[in-house]
Parts: sequence; structure tokens; C-alpha cells
Amino acid sequence: MKRENGNQNSNSIKEDKPKNKVAKLLLEYEIEKSFGDKLVELWTANHENRESLRSLEDRFNKRLLEESVNEAGMPVLDGEMSNVYRLLTDEDVSSGKRTEVRNRLEREGINVEQLENDFVTYQAIRSYLKEYRNATYEKTDENRVEKSVETIQRLKSRTTSVVETTFTQLNENGSISIGEFRVIIDINVYCQSCGTQYGAVELLKKKNCECKIK
Repeated sequence: MKRENGNQNSNSIKEDKPKNKVAKLLLEYEIEKSFGDKLVELWTANHENRESLRSLEDRFNKRLLEESVNEAGMPVLDGEMSNVYRLLTDEDVSSGKRTEVRNRLEREGINVEQLENDFVTYQAIRSYLKEYRNATYEKTDENRVEKSVETIQRLKSRTTSVVETTFTQLNENGSISIGEFRVIIDINVYCQSCGTQYGAVELLKKKNCECKIK
């Protein structure tokens, strides 16, 4: 991986210098073409084997992290890479824990700010699959539910980020005083007919409350 000079290789599908962010990063991190093909395969697979755009977002970003770690020669234990990625990106991770892992990566010579800027969103993955690779899949009820789950998760993530930033800034300028913290946002749905309550995403995946069972 040679992120700093953006070397080109055979990964290009349309042109030597693709405008699509995901395609550009595949080139710049010198990731094999088969990884891009795998993203297409997983997104267009049948329901049992198909991965959502959110899942592919994580898969892609973890690969960028892995390439950066390998390039730096940073020692990691089996399974540790997933935890490092979680600490960098999970909304439930405290600011202190996130700072700790960022400092560790920087000590190993990894440009964490650049890496985080390179992390893509699920929208970028969708653009790569649909517009750059011309991949399609048949829309079903499962797809509509999946899209709704992604919308709610995006809203939750955005709200968490706004609240965390607000508290961090107020704490730093002395407007409030708070120790190490984390922001927890819960979105629940209460059915007045059967009296059950579920997390919004949980209920979408479950597809019914107790009314359906009864």
C-alpha cells in the first residue's frame, strides 16, 4: 500500500484515474481488483448471502485500516483489527478510548487523520456499485426494510455525533464540567395495541410485534 503517492495499478476498471472515491482508494491503497469484485458479488447475492451497504462500508474501511497497519509494520493480535476499527468508528465508544487508539496508531507512523478521511460512507459504496460498476439487484420487501434500517441508523449516528461534539466543545471551553463520557441514543417503538416496546431497528428486523403473533 502506498497511499501517500497514489500509485496506479491494474485495479482500474474504467480509466487510469477514476473519479469514484472507492475506485480511487482501491488504486491508492493498492488493493487487488478481486476485492472490488467481491463487493459487487456480496451486494448482488441472494438474500441469505447478501450484505447490506452498511456492512460493505465496514468491510471496505476495515480493509483500508488493515492495509495501513500492514504498511506501518504494526504488530496486531488475531482479531484485534476489528476492535481497532470499532474503537475508531463506533458511536458508543468513549472519546477517551477513541483518543487512546488514535494515539497508538500515530505512534506506529499511521496518518490517522488521512485514514479517517479516506473512510467511506455507505453512500460512496452505493455510488461505486451502481454508478461505477453498474451493479443492480432486484428490489424486494427485504430491500425496503434494509433501507429503512440504514436510514434510522444514519439518523442515530448523526444525532450522536452532534451531541458528542456539543458536549466536548462546551467542556473544553469551560461552559460545563464533565468527565470521560459517551452518548447513548435509543429510538424505541411502542405498540399501544399489544403493549410491547422494541428498539426501532430491532422491530424492523423482527417485522412484527406481539399483535402479529396473537
